[in-house]
Amino acid sequence: MTNATPTGTNRDLIERAYRAFHDRDVAALLDTLDPQVEWVHPDGMAEYGLGGTKHGHAGVRQFLATVPTVLGGMRLQPQEFVVAGDRVVVFGVRQVTSVRGTTETLPFIHSWTLRDGRAVRMEDIFDTVMFRRVIES
Repeated sequence: MTNATPTGTNRDLIERAYRAFHDRDVAALLDTLDPQVEWVHPDGMAEYGLGGTKHGHAGVRQFLATVPTVLGGMRLQPQEFVVAGDRVVVFGVRQVTSVRGTTETLPFIHSWTLRDGRAVRMEDIFDTVMFRRVIES
């Protein structure tokens, strides 16, 4: 069955990834990701070290270490999961807080591609203009 992982469904796996992110549990997050994962964010965030494609667990760790250097905080709230085979698309909002304390709620779409019970690609799709405004506020 292509939409099942060793520990449940593809949706279960992605929900585990969000719980790990929420708990700041990097090891648990990496456990949901293939060692060669592609972690993709809009190129428009490159100026802050958050854009482009990061590769593998080391790339994800680097990305996660960079986030607190440009943001005061971020909380993801997945709202809808659409599962189609080995693809899970998540629609949600995130509360983004600047280092100066300004918080905004911004929508996101995450497109996850899974293979053999792990995410091999995660693409974060969002309005970079709005995100940059929060960072600069």
